[in-house]
Order: sequence, then C-alpha cells, then structure tokens
Amino acid sequence: MNNREDPEAQLSHSAPSTRRSARRNFLKTIAVAGAAISIAPKSIGNPSAESLAADPLRPQFHLLPAANWMNDPDGPIYWQGHYHMFFQYNPHAAVWGDMHWAHAVSPDMIHWKHLPIALAPTKDSPDQDGCFSGSAVDDHGTATFIYTGVSTVPPEQATLRDGTHNFRETQLLATSSDPHLRTWQKFPQPVLQPPNDPQLTGFRDPFLWREKDVWYLGVGSGQRKQGGNVLLYRSADLRLWKSVGVLASGKWNGKITADSVDSGEMWECPDFFKLGDKHILIYSTERKVFWESGDLDPESMVFHSQKKGLLDSGSFYAPKTQAAANGDRILWGWIPETRPESEFSNAGWAGCMSLPRVLSLDSNGVLQSRVAAPANQLRAKSFSLPPAATAQAERLNALRQFQIRDQSAEISLQAHQRPFTLKLTDGQTDFLSLSYDPARTGREIIANGAAAAFTSRSEEPISISLYLDASVVEIFVNQRCALTTRIYQIPAKPLSVVIAETDLPAIDSLQVWQIAPISPDRLTT
Repeated sequence: MNNREDPEAQLSHSAPSTRRSARRNFLKTIAVAGAAISIAPKSIGNPSAESLAADPLRPQFHLLPAANWMNDPDGPIYWQGHYHMFFQYNPHAAVWGDMHWAHAVSPDMIHWKHLPIALAPTKDSPDQDGCFSGSAVDDHGTATFIYTGVSTVPPEQATLRDGTHNFRETQLLATSSDPHLRTWQKFPQPVLQPPNDPQLTGFRDPFLWREKDVWYLGVGSGQRKQGGNVLLYRSADLRLWKSVGVLASGKWNGKITADSVDSGEMWECPDFFKLGDKHILIYSTERKVFWESGDLDPESMVFHSQKKGLLDSGSFYAPKTQAAANGDRILWGWIPETRPESEFSNAGWAGCMSLPRVLSLDSNGVLQSRVAAPANQLRAKSFSLPPAATAQAERLNALRQFQIRDQSAEISLQAHQRPFTLKLTDGQTDFLSLSYDPARTGREIIANGAAAAFTSRSEEPISISLYLDASVVEIFVNQRCALTTRIYQIPAKPLSVVIAETDLPAIDSLQVWQIAPISPDRLTT
C-alpha cells in the first residue's frame, strides 16, 4: 500500500513508540520520474554497497532491495516461466516516502535478480505523490497493473486524511508488452474514482480476480465510526467499472484515532481468492493481518465469513497472494523494521519480504501456512538430534557439537505437548529464546518476548519450523500459527542450540540446517 506505520508498534510485545517507521515523512522535495522508467535500484542510495554487504543484520535469503526503504508486496505474478515481484520502494532513502514499484524476478521464488523500477510517480498526474499498492493480472496475454495513485488535494476532496496528508486515492491502470515486464505504459486517467462519500475512510490497494468473462475488483475502504470494508466492482475490460456493493465489512473498535486504520475503520491491502471449496479474505487493520474463510454468495457477491484468525502474530503486514506455477496459493508479506528509525536510516536499508508461504485449509476451515518447498534447496550442512530413545547425555553432547554460522539456519522440531524452551546462544548471551507452554492461554508460543496464541488439539504433537536469517526470524507451529520477529543483536561467535536437560524429553526430533545465501554478498542479486 503506502504510508503504514510499523505494525509491530501496535502489538503487546512491541517496541516503544520511538521505533515507528515514519512512513509518513513523505519526501515532497524528491523529483519524480515519468511513465517509462529505467532506474536500477542497485545504482542509488547510501551507504555504499560494500558496507551494506558487510552488515550482519541484513538478511541473506530474503528478498529486499539493494538499498533503501521497502514495504508492501505489489502485483506478484508468474509470467512466462518466471516469478515477478513488485514492491513499495523509496529509491532515495531508507525511510518511507516517494513510493515507487521496485521489480525483481526469480525462477523459483527464492533466488532473485533486481530489474529496473516498474512504476514511478508522474508529475501533474493522479499518482504524482506516490504509486501505492495494487495487483498484476494476465489480461488475455497482456500483463496489466491496477494500482492506487495518490495526489495532494484540498481536504474536502481527500480520501486519505491522517493529520499529515490530504491524499486523493484513485485506481490507475498500466500495461506492459515487454516479455520481461521491464517497461510499463500508464493510462493517463484513473479507471476508477472513489465514491463521493464524506464518511469514506480510504480507497486503496486493489485486488482482482476473473470469473469467466467478468473481472472483479476489490478495494480496501471503510466507513467512519462503522468499520473497514471491501468495496466490490465488476468490468468486462478492466477499464470501465460498475459498483457491485460491499464484499465484506468489519466493525469499528470504538477508538478515535488520527489514522482510521488504527481504529479498524479502514481495511488495508485486502485480498480474496478461492482455496479448496472455500473463499478466503485477507485484510490488514489495527496493525494486524486477519484471515477469514467462508462462502461467497454468487448472486449478491457478498462474502459470508465462517472462521477467522490472525495470519501472523508478529512483525508481518500488508500481504499479497499469487498463484504459483503448480497452482499453489502463495502468500507474501512485508517484514518491517522494529528498531528506531535513526538506526535503519543510518544502515541504509529497511524492510524485507517474507519467504513464500503456501496456503491451505484444514478440514475445519482453518487457514494453514508453510514455507514453499523451493526454500529447501538452500539447505547446506545439517544436524540431527539422536532419537528420543538415546541416552540423554548422548543427545546433549551431540547438540553441543553443531554450530550455526552467519545467523542463517532452518530448524525443524517435533515435540510433545509439554513445556520446553529452545535457545540459540553464542556462549555468552542468548540470541533467541523460543518457548512453548500449553498452559499459557493466548501466549503459548513466545520468541524473545513476542507472543502468539496457539490452541492445540488433544494429544496433538507440536511441530515447529523456524527460519533464521540475520535479523529476521519466521516461526510456524503446526502450520496454523505464524510468528515473525526481529532480532538486532550480533553474536560474538557462531550460535549453538541449547535445550535444558529437563526439557529434552519433550523433544521427539530436532533437525538443523545451515542455510546458504542466495548471493555472494548481502545485496540479494
């Protein structure tokens, strides 16, 4: 999307307010480029490529730009044998502002190469103050974006009023005839204007799907003192749109806030798709990401929710999905910084993309997620804990022998339903403490103080997958609970896995892999 504050700052385990990501310090003094863009992200920004490559906090197998600020995934699409990812990007600084669409391409969703910027604001146009989030689709062989453009207007014309900006949000269209999607041609005028409604709380982040010859477009919106919603439109050609109504809506939390997202009066980055025999709705509000599963009434085009939950309990926001080459539904999300702005601004980079997550539904309509299998190709040296039947002393001794270098690992753990704690330590201080306790209702999983709720079924084993990449940790529990957190600590030595002797009987199996980087440096290309 656009100008979101750090979602982690809104969670109970969050950093202080001084750690806000300051997306709203919009850089009005920056010159904007035209519709055909050829600026390579790698060529801009401070500090130098050498210092970025040497930064031990910078991930090595997550997608992020060569430098500067990034946020939401935009328009991920599988096109002519390659995965294309676009994302919100400031080419001029490691803080939010001057939103462009950066572009990267991959054969497998894991190994990425940066391409020239796809979209940039155009002077004196509806996107002159930013190319916000949107979607990419295949329109009968033509790659097509629909995205939100913003421009500064008088307050009475604005759809986004947050105390700093008065932006009018409109939906714009761009197409590409380039087989590599390097160049895009914008339509000069919006294809969709916001409703003339003084109670409207926003109009952004469009998603698309097609049924036979009809396109449907949903836009994140809401009503003041009522709640967030998704406005639905239909079209035969992606250019002329007719209102269908409200696809789904939520409730205001009763708080009066400067930003309607914080009060639940605005839904950002909605997504909607079929999964199995159900439809799934995803949206971001109150700095969290929710999912709902249910049924779509084909006559009224209203979504009826049956199940609901958190998509990720940690530092994860503004997600977007796409279809993989094999038909899997892939989820991408923005992993924001949770350290002070001064630190990430000085570091010269901020934010990264989550690993690709495959979505599925269990038999009860609960949304599940796991990291896509192509990530397995990064596995290098491995360690397996001796089986549970082995003497405890032998298991502990084997555990002490394995070390993780460069804060880069995958850990797979199977355990009983009883309390245990796993730590990663450099021998002097604990780098990560991950604990599980079924008696801590609502906080069953805790990673360095960040908590997630996980209600296990009777006698159900606990399966944890953990991906450590420098300052980023993505954790999955039985595929039904996800928790992403950040660690801004540099170990003095390689990390060891430590499990207390009293906790070891709870562990059925443990496997650890050293993970190989996706590039020879930390520049992701």
